[in-house]
Amino acid sequence: MIHEMTDETIMADASRLHTEARTTERAVLDVQGLGKHVPLPGGELTILDDIGFRIGHGDTVAIVGASGSGKSTLLSLLAGLDVPSAGTVTLDGERISDMDEDGRARVRGDKVGFVFQSFQLLPSLTALENVMLPLELRGDADVDGPARQILEKVGLGQRLGHYPRQLSGGEQQRVALARAFVTRPSLLFADEPTGNLDTHTGQAIIELLFALNADAGTTLILVTHDDHLAERCQRLLRLDAGRLQGDAA
Repeated sequence: MIHEMTDETIMADASRLHTEARTTERAVLDVQGLGKHVPLPGGELTILDDIGFRIGHGDTVAIVGASGSGKSTLLSLLAGLDVPSAGTVTLDGERISDMDEDGRARVRGDKVGFVFQSFQLLPSLTALENVMLPLELRGDADVDGPARQILEKVGLGQRLGHYPRQLSGGEQQRVALARAFVTRPSLLFADEPTGNLDTHTGQAIIELLFALNADAGTTLILVTHDDHLAERCQRLLRLDAGRLQGDAA
């Protein structure tokens, strides 16, 4: 049967095609059929199964789910910290799931920033030295200037020479945010960034995280149990027992 093509139908099809083309053009992370399986004496444990989605440049995305649902494993696979048992991860045009560790490390150094629940600062380095480190590892000619500038931006211009043990939890996470953003990454991965902070300090860190992200135009992907933090994101990916149960914009 031949359907009559009305002006409304033509416009709707054109809009759909434009949206699909724009999504393809803007995708910074493309995940297809992703799975993670671990062999055990009694059989195989499935941690993630057939995960697929696309994320555009500048999007903010929260990954949520109960403990043990596979959130942190998914984050590790997306960032190239682990390799999948099945499927592919393409990060900013590079298929990192097919790379060896050296290749994945190169992509992470060039395009990825991290913020962890436990801050992950090096205790033997000052705040300034911790923020300079990713620039040094990348081989940048100027590491001192950008590190000082972003530490000023996060309110720690007077704490440059302090070691992590001399800083509060909130200050340590501010250093971690500065370190993550100093390389101007394409993607920032945050794993429970307020998990070790009290409510008031955590709220301040959330505001700072989103302000820095908006200023840099970075794609933000975070794992959280914090409903308030998840609601700040444009999109929600919900995991349940290793399967993607919801993808809400």
